[in-house]
Amino acid sequence: MLKLVELLVRRDEYSHEEFVERWQGDHAEIARDLPGLKRYSTSVPTDPEAVEYDGVLELVFEDEAALNEAFGSEVGQAVQEDAAEFVDVGAGPRMIVEETVHVDET
Repeated sequence: MLKLVELLVRRDEYSHEEFVERWQGDHAEIARDLPGLKRYSTSVPTDPEAVEYDGVLELVFEDEAALNEAFGSEVGQAVQEDAAEFVDVGAGPRMIVEETVHVDET
């Protein structure tokens, strides 16, 4: 499995609260339909004033080909266009990683 992890920064015209509402609301409704998506999670800081990022995005796909196909699809294009309206795209780091779970008691 391949995981895309991105630390997101909101656009200046959004408050942190407005960013979270848009990201976890309307945007999530679009993003959940990415083809090949195995897991989708969003995390927000408990004290947004104390950190430089507004959220952590995690998307899991079977492999790199599935990730590329997802973002090359019509849904993928719509996701990226929508995100550009409230995310300062490229302002935070982005990594594609292979996850190793050492404990999972959820």
